[in-house]
Amino acid sequence: MPYFFKFVLRYGILYGQAYAASPNFEGVTIWLPSQYAKMTPELMDKAGVEELYSQLGEDVIVRIRPVDEFVQAKHEQHISAPHWYLAFIGIDPDFQGAGIASKLIKPMLEEFAKSSLPCYLETNTKKNVAIYEHYGLRLLEEFKVPLVDLPFYAMLKN
Repeated sequence: MPYFFKFVLRYGILYGQAYAASPNFEGVTIWLPSQYAKMTPELMDKAGVEELYSQLGEDVIVRIRPVDEFVQAKHEQHISAPHWYLAFIGIDPDFQGAGIASKLIKPMLEEFAKSSLPCYLETNTKKNVAIYEHYGLRLLEEFKVPLVDLPFYAMLKN
């Protein structure tokens, strides 16, 4: 997982906004403008995907790819207009429940509202739906990724 987080952070810094709750990094979000939400091979190469691939191994990459493609197709189905995409949120387990999510999400949503751009995200945790609804996102669809039976919840804030 550290290699995955390192890659996502690099991608977010290169193409979007990486936002931390404080200098202590209790939590981090990666927000991508819609034109970078689809991670193309060229964009991923610039963010150092080869290091990630070498650590995960080909068998893991082969299993992840169909899930990523299915979720990406749902993303494109739900919103085609310019928007911000919450690609990642991570909170140190020692700080979960301490209001870090609010410090990560609220200021960014306020910033995006100034430019009248919607925000889109997926979560695969049912309890997170209520958290995101608290910030004004609405549930668009609950879907399962075929073959892995993994639930996802697509959400949007206009």
